[in-house]
Amino acid sequence: MVAAPGSGRWWRGARARFGPDAMATVAEGRRVAAAVRSGLDGPGAIAAARRLRRLLGADAVGLAGLDGALLWSGDPADPEAATELVGRALRTDSRAGRGGRLVAPLVALPLHARDELVGALVVEGEVATSAVREAAALLSEALDRARLEASSEVAEQAELRALRAEISPHFVYNSLTAIASFVGSDPERARDLMLDFAAYARHSLARHGDYTTVAGEFQAIEAYLALARAVLGDRLRVQVRIAPEILPVAVPYLALQPLVENAVRHGVELTSAGGLVQVAGQAEGSECVITVEDDGPGMDPEYAADVLAGRGKPGSMGLMNVDRRLRTVFGPGYGVVIETADGAGTRVVVRLPRFQPGVVAQ
Repeated sequence: MVAAPGSGRWWRGARARFGPDAMATVAEGRRVAAAVRSGLDGPGAIAAARRLRRLLGADAVGLAGLDGALLWSGDPADPEAATELVGRALRTDSRAGRGGRLVAPLVALPLHARDELVGALVVEGEVATSAVREAAALLSEALDRARLEASSEVAEQAELRALRAEISPHFVYNSLTAIASFVGSDPERARDLMLDFAAYARHSLARHGDYTTVAGEFQAIEAYLALARAVLGDRLRVQVRIAPEILPVAVPYLALQPLVENAVRHGVELTSAGGLVQVAGQAEGSECVITVEDDGPGMDPEYAADVLAGRGKPGSMGLMNVDRRLRTVFGPGYGVVIETADGAGTRVVVRLPRFQPGVVAQ
């Protein structure tokens, strides 16, 4: 959100230029912020400088990165003097200007993102220095938010890579061994299992796009379960009930598959008698609820809370990563809930919206 400028002088001037409806000024400030989000040398930098020049009523506005190279809107009367002031602002990380205290014909101010110097703003013309400070604050806030969003995206991608890294080599080995065992006795089943293995690997290692659908995620789940049944035989029993209306819902990649794998690995494989894994999904108003349940040994509820908090044992990061990614994409009201107790099995509940702006399966 762009805050209203604090300079009364600039505010009155802006109202005079844009009319009595000051919302036009705020909207223009938002456009400046959006234009500079790609960086001071990005494709929107010139547009940001142009909009700032109009807002400030300046003769020229320039933006510079740490290299000091200026992108201008308008023709500066003394480009060399402007470059010198930008260099001084970058060296000292403080205001550099020519003119009086209240009005400076030429002034340069440093810009920051995440408390780090990233560039400078230079303004030429009879503009209140307080207005220039507000403009610099607006730019710094936009750059700060862009860097924060980039960091969040990097973190989300890292968590997705961590989920992919948790693909069990033991499971891969056992799957290929099971497939090989059917090559002579049942070549048709061996072929089907090889196709399942290819689908499982393709989905687990997908590099394109951020989102799939519930249907896409369950195609990978069915491929995984086919392989798991080939490995575990009668020890693994499965029930899947998914309402058709939630199949098109967009979800992040690997938002559901790790939950089913977790139920098989920790709920079925750990018991000699095997067990039952039940997967269900249904719509509840504007939301959909998906549950993955096993009748295995369960776990202590306090340990389950530690798992979601990232304090579990090595190899238990899958549930935490899924929960964090869902909350990042859909908000804190969504994510993973674990219902469990020692000797009582485990039920994992995922709640997510059926539609979220900006979340589109690819």
